[in-house]
Amino acid sequence: MKTNEIRKLTTEEISKKIDDNKTELFNLRMKQATGTLENPGRIHELRKTVARLKTVLKEREIESK
Repeated sequence: MKTNEIRKLTTEEISKKIDDNKTELFNLRMKQATGTLENPGRIHELRKTVARLKTVLKEREIESK
């Protein structure tokens, strides 16, 4: 997900996406541990997406002060 797309979302939608991505990331890590992970690049992609989402939330928090 691109940063421009994230900025168009509401704060609540961003929080929901963070939760969803973290859950998916956890599941992928479990698959990696058991050796059934098909696409290891997805873990890297999700970590970056979560970081982008958190960055936009932090920017909004700073702006509101």
